[in-house]
Parts: sequence; structure tokens; C-alpha cells
Amino acid sequence: MARDLSFLIPEILLSLAVVAMLIAEMARLARLALWIGLVGLTAATLATLPLLATDTIVFGGTYRIDLLNGWAKLILLPGTALSLLLARAEIAGKEREGSVYSLLCLVTLGALMLAGAGDMMMLVLGVVLTGLGSFALVAYPRDDAATEAGMKYLVFGAVTGSVMIYGLTFWFGGAGSTLFADLGALDGKPLIAIAGLVAVIVGLGYKASLVPFHFWAPDAYDGAPVSVAAYLSVITKTAAIFAFAQVLRDLPTGSGWPLVIALISAATMTYGYLAAVVQTNLVRLIAYSSVAQSGYFLMGIVALGVSPLAVPGVIIMAAAYVAMNLGAFAIVLVVGRHLDDIRGFGRTHPIAGVAMVVFLLSLTGIPPLFGFVGKVYLFGAAIEAGYLWLAIIGILNSVLALGVYLRIVVPMYQAVPEDVAGFRNSPHPALIAVIGVTSVVTLGMGLLAGLFPG
Repeated sequence: MARDLSFLIPEILLSLAVVAMLIAEMARLARLALWIGLVGLTAATLATLPLLATDTIVFGGTYRIDLLNGWAKLILLPGTALSLLLARAEIAGKEREGSVYSLLCLVTLGALMLAGAGDMMMLVLGVVLTGLGSFALVAYPRDDAATEAGMKYLVFGAVTGSVMIYGLTFWFGGAGSTLFADLGALDGKPLIAIAGLVAVIVGLGYKASLVPFHFWAPDAYDGAPVSVAAYLSVITKTAAIFAFAQVLRDLPTGSGWPLVIALISAATMTYGYLAAVVQTNLVRLIAYSSVAQSGYFLMGIVALGVSPLAVPGVIIMAAAYVAMNLGAFAIVLVVGRHLDDIRGFGRTHPIAGVAMVVFLLSLTGIPPLFGFVGKVYLFGAAIEAGYLWLAIIGILNSVLALGVYLRIVVPMYQAVPEDVAGFRNSPHPALIAVIGVTSVVTLGMGLLAGLFPG
């Protein structure tokens, strides 16, 4: 027990921080809850560094301490810290402020469970924990839009979660174990393997907003506070991608799952950008962009066990995606939710305008930005796995993505409207910090990608 717990110090530190944050909120000390969260997330991140080269299992194989899990912590924990700062800029002084900070960290704890899941029950626990907190966060404003968004998110999550739990029983029956490491026993049992695969795709596909399980995302993002939308777009999505990697790397390829994932990848990236190109709401535009980005992640999942670029590609793309998407949402918090709100922003706020351009070009995959490095790895992995056609679709969609993001860039540098009072206000210091950090990461890590595995 002591040995297993020693590998879970980051998770334990985060759990203790969540408890302390809840106590601070009960005492109506929201700012203290924020600082406890930031300190807890920092401590958990630092505690992850000595474990990064570890490859082991704990508690009978139900939880994995490996490369995927280690880098997931180094990506998700700092990403949550930045999300806390976004939330501070948006909801400071409002009712139940500390509860939002506590829920953000609690959902991240569930996200870490997903990223290290080695057992079906741990996967279910991660889905439930991330789901319950997320439903509450989306409905936080208590207005009609947020309530409707929260209900859609809840119903969709309940149905997909139930389907996943039911389908996992097929794997348990066929393999005789709930451990993913024992899924090799399904070799020669294609129908059972496919039944469980469909269930996992439904359950995790909803978390990652994959087509056709993405319908909740635009409404939930639009109805929720912008900071919550930013958080959901990166933390729970990225955790679901890591969970896909943990599950499918042990599933025999005889079930044909790589081809299924490849088809979903192509459909997701294509539909996401086609839907984004007609949006006039910035939050919904970025929501559909997030759907498309999920399709790129799946290119690495397809190549698991075949290409040495697969795992590094998923990790690098995850780190890049968290930085550039959080940065883009931070700019949305400054300007407003609608496309017309950003008109002239690049002229009145030149530094922030350049930062937004950097985020959008990185999402497109323009060199030498961080997003470009991630996509190169993913394209290479797909090609090495024999999916050249998928890489071609990814490249074509990157061209379409440029058209999507130019719909934001062009208005930013058009003539400034007469009423620009909102643009002249200085952004909240927390927003300045988030924009600064994410800009440095997006620009700098593209040149220092060698720090990542692979």
C-alpha cells in the first residue's frame, strides 16, 4: 500500500487541495480557495517530475503510472491553473465563486483518473467524476441559456455513460477481467471486442466531442461562462484522448478498431471545420474548432503500437492544444462572445491582437508554432501506420482551418468601430497572465519540441 501511494503523490496533493478549497468556500473565502488551488496544482505538477520516467502499475493494475499518465499530469495540472485564472477574471466577486474553483480542480482529479486508467472501473469513475462536476460548472450562471446547456450536457452524458458501462460488460465477459492489460484475451472474439469498442467510443467520444457525439459541445460552451467553456474544451477533452490511448493500445487489432477510429477522425475534423466556417458567435466558432482538433488527436490513436511517433504526437499535440485554446478563449473574455465584438481589436490592443493571431495560426498548424509540431508528429504517425489517406484529409482540413480562423483575424485589423469603450478598458491582470503564458508556450515550445518524448 505504501509503495502504491508513493506513486500517487500528485493525485493526493490535488485531492487535499480540493478539500481545503471547499473548506475555504464554506468560510466564504473565495480568494483563499483560489490560492489554495493554484498552490495545490503547482505542488502536484512538481511532484510529477520525479515520476516522469516511471513505468509501473498500482493497486493491482487498475491505475497506470507511465509516460502517458506522467505527461498528462504535466499538461492538465498547469492547464487547470490557467483555467482558474480565467475563472477569476470572469466571476470575481460573484456568488459561489469558490465553488467554481473547487469544481475545476475536482474535475481535473477525474481527468487524471481517465489519463491513467488501467481498469474498466477506473475508466467509469473518471467519466463520472469529470461529468458531475462539469454539469454543475456549465449551469453555474443560473440563467436560461446556462440551464438549457447544463440539461443538454447532463442528458447526453447520462445516456453515453450508461451505454459505455453496459458495453464494457462485454469486454469483462470475454476477457474474464476488468483490466485493460488482459484485453488480449479478446483476440479471436471479434464480436465481443467490437461490442465493447462501440461502447467506449460512445462514452469517451462524448467527452472528446467526436462526431457524431459532439452535439452538446457548442450549446454547452455557449451557455456556460467563457472560462468554463475554455476549461471543458481542453482539460476534459485531452483527458478523454489519453484515456483512448490507455484503452485501445491493449485491444487486439483483429477487431478492426484502427480503421474505425480513422474514419471517425476524418469525419470529426472535416465536420468541425465546415460547421465553424459559418459561425458568427466566437464561442461557438471555437467550439466547432475544438471538435475538429479532436479529429487530429485520433490520428495518433490510430497509429498506437505501430508508429513510434504516435504517443509523442498525442502528447505534443495535447500540450500545444491546451496552450493555444486557452489563449484564444482568454482573448474572447477580453472582447466578447460575438464575431463583431472583435472588430478593430488588433488595432486598439496590438500586443493582444498579435497573441490572438499566434494562437489561431498555431491551431491551423503554421510553422514554426507549437501546433505545427504536434500535427507533423500526428501526420507522420498516421503515414507510418498505413493511413496516408487520413494524413491527406488532415492536411486538406488544415487549409480549410486557415479560412475558418481568418474570419477572426481579418475583422481584428479592420477599421475600429465608433464605440470602442470596451476595447480601451485594460484586461484583468489574470487575463494578461494567461495570455502571456500561453503566448510564450505557443511560440517557444514550437522551437523546443525536443523536450518532449520521441
